[in-house]
Amino acid sequence: MMHSESMATAYTTVDGDFVHELEIKRSRFITYLRRVESEEQARGLIAELRKSHFDARHHCSAFILGADRMAMRSNDDGEPSGTAGIPMLDALAKRETAPGVTDLSDIVAVVVRYFGGILLGAGGLVRAYSDSVSSALDTAPLLRRQRMRILGVDADYVAAGKLENDLRAGGIQVLGTDYGPRLATLRVALNDENDAIEQFKDRLATLSAGSSTAENLGTEWVDVR
Repeated sequence: MMHSESMATAYTTVDGDFVHELEIKRSRFITYLRRVESEEQARGLIAELRKSHFDARHHCSAFILGADRMAMRSNDDGEPSGTAGIPMLDALAKRETAPGVTDLSDIVAVVVRYFGGILLGAGGLVRAYSDSVSSALDTAPLLRRQRMRILGVDADYVAAGKLENDLRAGGIQVLGTDYGPRLATLRVALNDENDAIEQFKDRLATLSAGSSTAENLGTEWVDVR
């Protein structure tokens, strides 16, 4: 997802889809987390779960979008106002992904509740929905997204494979290789800082004996695993 208007340089999201279940006073709270890049995708998961869990009483949701987390939405779906969606959103928004860092985004959480016959009360519902999302996040796989400088590195077909291996061995993230009619172009992601780019160009000159050059292809958001 491109966030060209963003001031943020990195954020954290969930790595794919994740499901976690809690039982609280006989009610089942099933939390679904999904990485999404638009409100349409977030609402898509909600619609999917309404169909697959058509017999559940509630499908409460919260999502955060964008590197700067400009879009935040929540829905109580029939639970008393403020007892489900907002606690879920708080659990996402206040989640620390590193000490003192709250940057979780491009994520939707849906909690499907099967009522167990015991009323929890407003305070109990707030805790249940908050704990459901927090517990899911405790074990969900997360990944960093970073805005990086992309460089295109040309090499002949014979040298491209070895050059890619050498760059990876040196800790450089190679996104892939495009094969043109005459040359291969390696797409390399670097920290968007002048020093990092200059160091890379020096290393490239050494590895390729000066035969390869790097072209600036702009910036994009990259998964850092």
